[in-house]
Amino acid sequence: MQEESLEEELYEHHKIVADPGQEILRLDKFLMDRLPNVTRNKLQAGIKDGFIKVNDQEIKPNYKVHPGDIIVVELPEPPKDTDIVPEDIEINIIFEDDDLLVVNKEPGMVVHPAYQNWSGTLVNALTFHFNNLPTMPNNDGRPGLVHRIDKDTSGLLVIAKSEKAMSSLAKQFFDHSIERTYYALVWGEPEEDKGTIDVNLGRSLKDRRVTAAFPENDHGRKAITHFKVIKRLRYVSLIKCNLETGRTHQIRAHMKHIGHPLFNDVTYGGDKILKGTTFTKYKQFVENCFKIIPRQALHAKSLGFIHPTTNKFVQFDSELPQDLQDVIEKWEHYVNHID
Repeated sequence: MQEESLEEELYEHHKIVADPGQEILRLDKFLMDRLPNVTRNKLQAGIKDGFIKVNDQEIKPNYKVHPGDIIVVELPEPPKDTDIVPEDIEINIIFEDDDLLVVNKEPGMVVHPAYQNWSGTLVNALTFHFNNLPTMPNNDGRPGLVHRIDKDTSGLLVIAKSEKAMSSLAKQFFDHSIERTYYALVWGEPEEDKGTIDVNLGRSLKDRRVTAAFPENDHGRKAITHFKVIKRLRYVSLIKCNLETGRTHQIRAHMKHIGHPLFNDVTYGGDKILKGTTFTKYKQFVENCFKIIPRQALHAKSLGFIHPTTNKFVQFDSELPQDLQDVIEKWEHYVNHID
């Protein structure tokens, strides 16, 4: 009987796009600069074995990198969370001193490398622009990070540049003394103008990728969200949320629990028409809104904390991103012209 050959499964470890101004350079030399922990012999062996491809093609060790080339490193074993390649990605820094920086993250950017997102993350960008960022204990591969926000959530993050700042900020997050304000567009109009959601959150017992609410507080961890309605638009509402705790997907899960999922939140059911009829004209309008903001309508608007060196309270604010502004204006125009 003929033996069936099995192709070895490969895992993408690194994906590097050569800059438009990249000088013509041998691939092994190019990767030596980008992958500082890998020897030249290992790189040359990887090229010969077909683990390193350029523009989806196997190449020879003497291949020369050109501007715009896409180099992918694949290996038989899954990558580790601690594998970080510095990448020249622009960061929107709104404040920086010797201790910390505050960045305004674009929607769509993952905060740190993880499964299916090993490159193009904020951490890849940070390690390119900053040397020797501190790392929290047992948090290798996430230099400078003391908190995170979801890939498709935009807004403010504070990054520690010194061990002192890392320790101080981590304690403030642990003590829930950091002031964090988010703006969200949600389906429907909450009955009260303001309220507090005090319901435990934890991994769903049916799907571990989703955060579930446990109203009996018999599972999960304590989670508290304070909300206030900023603008009512009949079918949707703009709300402000202040986090007392910082659980995974906290606002998204809490708002779904009280019947007001975030607008276009695929994971928590907000990508369906939840208020209003489904007649063709309205359905088309909502679908056009989804195209304007192809993500959950959530923005981390402000951050306030005690500065680790001055010991004074500092606060940082940000404008709503353009996609969220545009979809709010579209709803305002729709509501004002339906009567």
